[in-house]
Amino acid sequence: MVLVFAETWNGQFKKSTFEAVQYAAACANAQGSQAVAVVVGPATAPVESLGAYGAHKVLHLHGPEKFETAQHAALLGDAAKELNASMIVISGTANGRALMGAVAVRAEASVISNVTSLPESFGPVRVVRGAFSSKGIEVCESSSARTVIGLVPNALGVKDSAGSDAAFEDRNVSAASRATVVEQQLASGTIALPEAERVVSAGRGMKAPENWGMIEELAQVLGAATACSKPVSDIGWRPHREHVGQTGIQVNPQLYIAIGISGAIQHLAGVSSSKTIVVINSDPEAPFFKAADYGIVGDAFDIVPRLTAALKAHLN
Repeated sequence: MVLVFAETWNGQFKKSTFEAVQYAAACANAQGSQAVAVVVGPATAPVESLGAYGAHKVLHLHGPEKFETAQHAALLGDAAKELNASMIVISGTANGRALMGAVAVRAEASVISNVTSLPESFGPVRVVRGAFSSKGIEVCESSSARTVIGLVPNALGVKDSAGSDAAFEDRNVSAASRATVVEQQLASGTIALPEAERVVSAGRGMKAPENWGMIEELAQVLGAATACSKPVSDIGWRPHREHVGQTGIQVNPQLYIAIGISGAIQHLAGVSSSKTIVVINSDPEAPFFKAADYGIVGDAFDIVPRLTAALKAHLN
């Protein structure tokens, strides 16, 4: 049996959750087994709808009102033991990365994180993962009776759902924890970076924070999330939640547009898995051009407004 953590955001399932459920279902089908999705805490979305993405059953654990690593890890780990799961699939979101190690300890499992493809085999589990900040790949093998798989969001994408509603079971549960969530600050009105199919990112080449309007306008036209380089968030031009790179959020979108970013290795480490990279920079020697699929040498203050206008005309 394959267990998958069905993460929610404000009571709704995340896109990465659907991807993780489909991944778990594919692993289960390959082994002639079943995929069980575990939802922890409040969910306003119908949990049985996860059946459309391949879940055979949904276990809804009521109790925790907010995400807290120790509580969630205890509940997921105990569920994995109870159901005798051979694999536990967790999407590598911010919460997911916090959970992987803790769940493995509770479930007495090994961990393979940063996974980018389906396993090559299941006995033992043999799978490819990104390594060295996604600059290389490793083939990892787990001979443990239970393996936690940390899936890179957007690595496989979400296919059209074709299944039917899953059976579900509700349980009231509790788990002890020494930590208490005192406060949460949630970004509103934006597309979450790890979930974004398109990202428009900018750096110090924008010269001042008041110039970010053109970045936000381009992002709005594309239905994209906005992001920035580390120096920009460090000096307070943009919030830290938009910082992408090795020490920030690692993204894997279909399209990444980098505007006025030189392309230091630390930044590239967080965006190199993007399917298509477009670079706009006035410096033809900017390192980012070496990683770009498409590059435009020129002044962003000239190019970006024209690009936005052209996209508006095309899309309308």
